[in-house]
Amino acid sequence: MPRAVISGSSKVFSPPPGNESSDGRIGNFILRSLPRKESSLLFPEMEFVRLKLHQVLHEPGEVIRSGYFLNNGLGSLLTIHPDGKTVEVGLTGREGFIGLPVIFGFKTSALRVVTQADATAYRVEIDTLLRILPRCPELEKRLQRFSMLLGMQSTQLAACNRLHDVTERLARWLLMSHDRIGGTILPLTQEFLAQMLGSRRASVTGAAGVLQKAGAIEYSRGSVGIISRGKLEDSSCDCYEAIERQKKRWQGEAS
Repeated sequence: MPRAVISGSSKVFSPPPGNESSDGRIGNFILRSLPRKESSLLFPEMEFVRLKLHQVLHEPGEVIRSGYFLNNGLGSLLTIHPDGKTVEVGLTGREGFIGLPVIFGFKTSALRVVTQADATAYRVEIDTLLRILPRCPELEKRLQRFSMLLGMQSTQLAACNRLHDVTERLARWLLMSHDRIGGTILPLTQEFLAQMLGSRRASVTGAAGVLQKAGAIEYSRGSVGIISRGKLEDSSCDCYEAIERQKKRWQGEAS
């Protein structure tokens, strides 16, 4: 996978035209919920960046030099086994922040973080973030709360991977990805889905066939089209609803 390449970056205080959410505001939930005083400290230190599909933002054991507040798109948190196999243990979109270990005093990541679609984000150097964080108590609180949310999500995903079959897990993953990426076409190969779910490619192929026959998705080489969210929700395990409840509760408390 290619390393993250930052293109078209520029220091910003407000989002460049065309790079806000649909209501004209910054897409990232944490950033747009900050008080003006903290925004005035943080925003001039950030860069608006464009990220490509499957770019690696962090690698296990490497020093985290930049953090990312996703404006749109999707980041996958992957654990890597000694044999090279990967399993997804978390997903984050515009609700969160990539680079959480530094908030708790760690310099390196235990996980690989990869973008799952073309994305935009506000990038901040970690040294800068740590310098201004003591003057931004609301930002620090939101980052800590999001860390708890991500921890609860990882716990739910661990149970999901252990208890539910690959068709249910695939439906859950597609719903979570659709929530964060938007649109009805997701750029996903079966090989990549197998890596995310920690399953054999043949198992994912069979699961995709089941969902396609149910009228939930349409699969073609390199992409998955969501035909019916309702049918996809019917095919998913209860983990999707549990994760969504946690996220909505967190957003309600953090707003």
